[in-house]
Amino acid sequence: MARYKHIDMSPRLLPVDLQAQLVPGSVAHTLYHVVDQLDLSAFDAHYRNDESGAPAHAPTMLLKAVLLAYSQGMVSSRSIERACRDNVLFIALTGDAKPHFTTMRTSSAARATRSRRCLPRCSRYLMAKA
Repeated sequence: MARYKHIDMSPRLLPVDLQAQLVPGSVAHTLYHVVDQLDLSAFDAHYRNDESGAPAHAPTMLLKAVLLAYSQGMVSSRSIERACRDNVLFIALTGDAKPHFTTMRTSSAARATRSRRCLPRCSRYLMAKA
C-alpha cells in the first residue's frame, strides 16, 4: 500500500505582520496610505460618545474597508463584515477590528453623503501622487 506524508491540521500560532500583507502598488496599500491623508473631520460630528458610551470604530478604518470592498464588487454589509473577518487584506486595513455588519451598513448608508465628498479628495490625492 502507498505511504503518504501525514497532513498535520493541528492549531498553530503564526505571527503575522499585517502591514506587510499590503503589497506596494495594490489598491489596499494605496487606500491604507491615502485615506489617512484625508480630512475626515466631518465624520466626527456624527458621534456623541465624548463622555459616555463605547468607543466607536475610526471612520478612516471603516472608509478603507468600504472602499476596498467596493473596488472588489462587494456592496452588501454582510459581505464586507465577512471579508473583515476572513480576508487578510481587510484584516490588515481594519487592524483586525472585525466591525459588525450593522456598523458597516450604517457607516455606508448614513455617511454616504460625507463619503461622496471624500472620494473626489481621494482621487485628487492619487492624481497628485501619480
